[in-house]
Amino acid sequence: MLERMRRWALALPRPWKRAGVAAADVVILSAAVWLAYVLRLGRAFVPTPLQAVVGFAAPVVAMPVFVRLGLYRAVIRYIPERAALTIVQAMAIASAIWAAVFFLAALSGAANAPRSLPVLYFVIGTAFVAGSRFALKRWLGVPDHSDGARVLIYGANDAGIQLASALGADTSRRVVGFIDDDPAFLGRDLVGYRVHPAEIVGDLIRDLGVNEVVISLPRASAVRRHEIYELLNAYPVKIRTLPPIADLAGGKYRVGELQEIDIDDLLGRSSVPADPALLRQMIEDRTILVTGAGGSIGSELSRLIARWHPRRLVLFDANEFALYEIDRRIAIDHPGLDRAPVLGSVCNGDLVGRVLAEHAVDAVFHAAAYKHVPLLEANVVEAVRNNVLGTAELARAALAADVGHFVLISTDKAVHPTSAMGATKRWAEIVTVDCARRAAEAGSGACFCAVRFGNVLGSNGSVVPLFKEQIAGGGPVTLTDDRMTRYFMSVHEAAELIVQAGALSQGADFFLLEMGAPIAIRRLAENMIRLAGLSVRTPDRPDGDIEIKAVGARPGEKLEEQLFYDVAKVTRTRQPKILRARRTLETGPLETALAQLRAAVERADAHAARDLLFGFIVEREAEPEAKAG
Repeated sequence: MLERMRRWALALPRPWKRAGVAAADVVILSAAVWLAYVLRLGRAFVPTPLQAVVGFAAPVVAMPVFVRLGLYRAVIRYIPERAALTIVQAMAIASAIWAAVFFLAALSGAANAPRSLPVLYFVIGTAFVAGSRFALKRWLGVPDHSDGARVLIYGANDAGIQLASALGADTSRRVVGFIDDDPAFLGRDLVGYRVHPAEIVGDLIRDLGVNEVVISLPRASAVRRHEIYELLNAYPVKIRTLPPIADLAGGKYRVGELQEIDIDDLLGRSSVPADPALLRQMIEDRTILVTGAGGSIGSELSRLIARWHPRRLVLFDANEFALYEIDRRIAIDHPGLDRAPVLGSVCNGDLVGRVLAEHAVDAVFHAAAYKHVPLLEANVVEAVRNNVLGTAELARAALAADVGHFVLISTDKAVHPTSAMGATKRWAEIVTVDCARRAAEAGSGACFCAVRFGNVLGSNGSVVPLFKEQIAGGGPVTLTDDRMTRYFMSVHEAAELIVQAGALSQGADFFLLEMGAPIAIRRLAENMIRLAGLSVRTPDRPDGDIEIKAVGARPGEKLEEQLFYDVAKVTRTRQPKILRARRTLETGPLETALAQLRAAVERADAHAARDLLFGFIVEREAEPEAKAG
């Protein structure tokens, strides 16, 4: 019955609702005058005709004041607590005007008119008007949540308060309280909800039946957000987050709109702002070529470069659709940018040389590479053709065209490689060093460097999209070994650091991106399952939602990766997240080895290609990085 009445009231036209509230105020204020008489006289009170007229004057003079101060403009369901101050102000003005009418009536001979009556009227009228509005808000603003999620909001701040108000009208969710770390808020009620300490979050989740927690800390650092996530991750709740405050201020999201936890938050990495001087030095008013421009790293590099006003951006990719997509996106986001999409392979030396010459390229970011470990184990010839010979064609064409900077995007799998993918990237590093040696001998001033880092979250072929797909399909989530760990960073952070490393290059540099601590792949899988609001099925919890299965290491995979050959020879740069390992310019009998490798590829001899691939690296295991001084 009450729910039907509530829905009927909510469905009324807005003018009718205002008229109803105004009529209620007339009744309330009239009752306040009568009750003031009763309290003052201490007995039942029947007004004389003159007293009735004077009493009715109270709501009559109050109505214009209430209208002027906006008491009828507010939507009762969303009226904030601070509106009580406006009600007090309106009642004070209305009481003062009525007091003047009251005392004029007393002077005219109205009987039994105590002077304390206006004060009592102000107190009673304020309590009645404010109380009626907040009681009505409570009734109208709390829909039926019997089947909805029960929500805790982590963050008793302005954004959290607005979020609680917004969710109050959402029939699919019911806010049951706040969590906050600030002692000043603990135990208080904000917009009708109690603020609790983080220490009892487990008890709250259990006792209140909470199944969703929203993190409302738009300004929190990545490290702090990770700490909160780790606290909540132990409980069977879905975790969401309020969008960043800049997105809210820019109108990109409304306060009531929630996001899933960003997978980047699982890293708990504190980001270091990019150095604008390095980005500008590397990009502004220069012609930049990005190979593999449609891939995960290449597309993010292209978007970043486009924002820093290059003279021209040359987008190079062998994948037609990927090239079309990145070119289309940049055309939309940067309509005035001079772009040149080039469809082709880096293995095509004639095409590469022609592109470098025609566009007068100043810097090359070489992101084109095959990188899927098991696939390359089964396709060694193509791995060598693209990753080794393609890099050699591009790097030597860049040297011949006098390109100022050449930046190879490498991988931690190139350190003591056990896979064809890692070995080909190690060769690509050696080829890059060889070109640095040639540039130094020619005195060209060209800088050839490599940037080595681990996995990028969410990149094509990585475990994150695979895990998401498996979770969406109900599992199981498959990993190769419970002990496996990997380094991870976000694609945006990687792109910024790659460009800055290029600006820091002095030739023959190996830059190593600071990746933090390696992450256990099983832990990542568990976190992603819980992010989806599901539970992990284990022998101790057979009723869990998603099972994690270890299926055994695939060919070429290592349990853990390394970023360095010799940590002692690594130094820091002005960018805290970029480390430098200076290399000697010794490259050994590279020409002979390349010729043999090219011959094996032309014969499509996978066994010979693999033997040459690893044999040359083994002979060079006295790593030049370790010789650097």
